[in-house]
Amino acid sequence: MYSRRRRGYFLLMGGCLLLFISAWAFVRLWSVPAAIGMCLVAMIIPPIAAIVGNRRGPDDRWWDDPSGDEKSDEWWDELDGKNRR
Repeated sequence: MYSRRRRGYFLLMGGCLLLFISAWAFVRLWSVPAAIGMCLVAMIIPPIAAIVGNRRGPDDRWWDDPSGDEKSDEWWDELDGKNRR
């Protein structure tokens, strides 16, 4: 799960860098408005990448650590379909 989120994050951020660098390296030579548009699109990508990188899968729990309360941990394990015995 973690590797899929990390791969998605790095693909999005790599695309962001590619857009930004190519906009001002060579697209600006043909069209400054297109380069500005590419930068505006690149500006939107980092928040989306952060959401993708921090998203949890359906099998992931956000309360991964046991709480220390044995009864509560048993109850959550039962809900998750795990046997602690």
